Amino acid sequence: MVDLPSPDLLTHVAEYFKVLSEPSRLQVLCALKQGRRNVSEIIQETGLGQANVSKHLKTLAQAGLVRRQPQGVTVYYEIADPTIFPLCDLVCQRLRQRIEEQSQVVKELVQNFS
Repeated sequence: MVDLPSPDLLTHVAEYFKVLSEPSRLQVLCALKQGRRNVSEIIQETGLGQANVSKHLKTLAQAGLVRRQPQGVTVYYEIADPTIFPLCDLVCQRLRQRIEEQSQVVKELVQNFS
C-alpha cells in the first residue's frame, strides 16, 4: 500500500499552485527575479496597473513567496522563496518538451498526407 499525503497537506500544495496559476503573478515574480523592486518599478517592468500589482503582491506575500521591506516612505518587495524559479524552470522545460513532441506528430501527419 502506498503512503498517500494527507488531505490537509494536499490542500496546502494545491493552494501553493493556485497562487502560481495567475499569469500576472508570474509576471510580478519575474520582475523580482533580478532583485528587489518597489511597486512603481514592478508596474514599469510588467505593464500591469497599480491596483493589480498591489493585489498580486499581497497574495504573493501571504503565500510566503515575496516579502515586503519598508525603506522610508517606499516599500520594496523581494523574493522570499528562491526555490520558485527552479520550479518554474522545470515546468517550462516540460512544456517545451510537450510542444516539441506535438510538433513532431504534426510533421509526421503532414508528411503522411502529402
